[in-house]
Amino acid sequence: MKVLIGGGSGFVGRELTRLLKNKGHEVMVISRQPGPGKITWKELESSGLPACDGAVNLAGENLMNPLRWWNESYKKDLFSSRIDTTKALASAIAASASPPHSWVLVSGVACYKPSLTAQYTEDSEWTPFDLLSRLVKEWEGAAELPENVAKMTKQVVIRPGAVLGRDGGAIKQMWLPFWLGVGGTLGSGRQPFPWIHVADLAGMIAHFLETPSEAPPTAPQVYNGVAPSLDTNYEFTKEFGRVLRRPTIFPVPGFAMNAMLGSERAVVLTQGQKVVPQKTLEAGYQYKYPDLTSALKEIVS
Repeated sequence: MKVLIGGGSGFVGRELTRLLKNKGHEVMVISRQPGPGKITWKELESSGLPACDGAVNLAGENLMNPLRWWNESYKKDLFSSRIDTTKALASAIAASASPPHSWVLVSGVACYKPSLTAQYTEDSEWTPFDLLSRLVKEWEGAAELPENVAKMTKQVVIRPGAVLGRDGGAIKQMWLPFWLGVGGTLGSGRQPFPWIHVADLAGMIAHFLETPSEAPPTAPQVYNGVAPSLDTNYEFTKEFGRVLRRPTIFPVPGFAMNAMLGSERAVVLTQGQKVVPQKTLEAGYQYKYPDLTSALKEIVS
């Protein structure tokens, strides 16, 4: 199988590329820079979709980029880096004489309204209520294929929580404060903390790329890309400290998070959603790291 990956050089993209190659698949990355095994976004738009069996989009400016202030230009980049690349790939698939059999978009759980009590499955209805949920709506909308193409190409949307792994994502920024013994809960700590190990997110994408679909439904199939264990920020913090053998006694108040990150962005860390991967489990995906202890032990080992 030949797979085309937008954003293949990022944290999740590197893990997915490694996994697919280990399984014997061929990978081509869409990147801003040309190189071996790569095509550029400009080439995709001018020359069309290269022959492939599956396409995935992981491209997008890092929401938690510590080097960027939360301002209008950053927000614009967050939207354009996701929506423009998704549109470019969806248009190339739609225009292709032999479209791939699978098209996977990785978006996010920010579509679900933060709550201490509500529990969300893939069937939960939602409407945009803030900046990040609007982003998810536009992003997923940009991925939809015309009905005639959707009869041939299975459309999959995976909504991950915080992606945990050694080489990037949430852990990369938390590692130093926790290692120095100054890590702690964020805000109240009671907020749900939907998460997934990067190996499971890559595994899930591969699972849906490899699962044949005789006559795919024309609507996108949505899967929650989260671990089945429902944890709070407090539980995550205590377990990470325990695995690292470090104290976690310095909570970071919500107002400090808002000041550092901007309130529209801090909401990802200070509030959360209880997200259940009901359809992911029904689809037969087997988690490598279904609970925090196994996930964090692997990351720290």
